[in-house]
Amino acid sequence: MNQVVEIAAKSGYEGIELRFLEAEDSLWKLARFQGAALQDAKQMIADAGLSVACVGTSCRFHSPESQERSRWIEEGLRMAELAAALGAPGIRVFGDKVQYGETRESTRDWIAGGIQQLAAQMPDEVEVWLETHGDFASSDETNSIIEKSGREDIGVVWDPANVFTDGNESPPAAASAFRKKLRHVHLRDLDCADGEWKPVLTGEGKFTLREILAELDRLKYDRFLSFEWEKKWRPELAEPDVAIPHFAKWFRQNSRTQ
Repeated sequence: MNQVVEIAAKSGYEGIELRFLEAEDSLWKLARFQGAALQDAKQMIADAGLSVACVGTSCRFHSPESQERSRWIEEGLRMAELAAALGAPGIRVFGDKVQYGETRESTRDWIAGGIQQLAAQMPDEVEVWLETHGDFASSDETNSIIEKSGREDIGVVWDPANVFTDGNESPPAAASAFRKKLRHVHLRDLDCADGEWKPVLTGEGKFTLREILAELDRLKYDRFLSFEWEKKWRPELAEPDVAIPHFAKWFRQNSRTQ
């Protein structure tokens, strides 16, 4: 936690997105976020001039087993309590993938039902944000799930890289499809080698990052852009203390709002 806050503050970030800490994704289990230690953590973040932009969860609602989906609803509520305590406006959840032997239609129904039940029990100050991810990464699929949930208070975490690689969709076009649902954006650069798009240091790839920023400007998007660097899943990537300030420098040089 200390390292996260230190690197972000030194690199000129305004916020942090919490996901894995101490190899734990159920952050509410950590002593750091319990009792008096929770207030200390919140104060440390504030003293560094940062806010918590989003609390990332591993919640996903694609399972055909209702007990498994209920488990993720309980996990989401625990994480939402933490988000509220830290002043974060939303928690990120997934759809996510059509399971073996199941259909896209039934999976869509399970996901919509899961996020509907979760949203109905959330603290007033925290929203459920569905990420464009997995088999439901496209804007059409994401919007369809939210519409089916019947909830007006569910937002979107737009990940242009997922939309492009998993949703087969032009990233700038996807942004406008979400309109008022857009709550949070994940950004990373990609390069194509041997037919596969992989993350690279920002500005060193061939992804449409500048076009994405231009579209967000056009839409007057005024929330956080969160740099995503999946070192946990891709150990070959550069170290975070290299990639995080590298992105900040690139963004200051290429953002029209700076």
